[in-house]
Amino acid sequence: MADNETKYECTICGYVYDPAVGDPDNDIPPGVSFAELPDDWVCPICGAAKDEFEEVE
Repeated sequence: MADNETKYECTICGYVYDPAVGDPDNDIPPGVSFAELPDDWVCPICGAAKDEFEEVE
């Protein structure tokens, strides 16, 4: 699966970052892969850091 199609789930609250949707609440447009998110990006639901996310199989 291409990196820009891989979804990542927050292990704290279950929010799933989907590159096809992006994160409109934080001005992240569709098409931005998880790896391309800024290092200081956090879960829009619970505020968890990127390292609290795991790839969705």
